[in-house]
Amino acid sequence: MTIYQFIKKRPYLFWYIKNFDELSEKSIVEHVLNYGDMDDVKKMMEILTIKKTARIFRAQLKQRRHNYDKKIKNYFKLYFDRYARK
Repeated sequence: MTIYQFIKKRPYLFWYIKNFDELSEKSIVEHVLNYGDMDDVKKMMEILTIKKTARIFRAQLKQRRHNYDKKIKNYFKLYFDRYARK
C-alpha cells in the first residue's frame, strides 16, 4: 500500500481536500498525527517508516509556525524520542 492509497481510504482526515494526489508527505504526517487515531498513526508509520515520520515531524517543529496541537506535539515528541531516536 502506498501513502496515497492509505489517505484515500481515510477521507475523514482530509475532509476539505479534493485531490489527495497533490498532498505532500509533510501534510499527510501533520494531518494523521493531529486528527487520526492510533491505528491510523501506526499504519502510516508502517508505510513511511517510523524514522521517516519522526524526521518529518521534527523538521516541522523546527519551523517557526506549525499546526500541531500542544498535546499532540508533546505526545509525539516523547513518542519519537523513545521509539525513533535520532
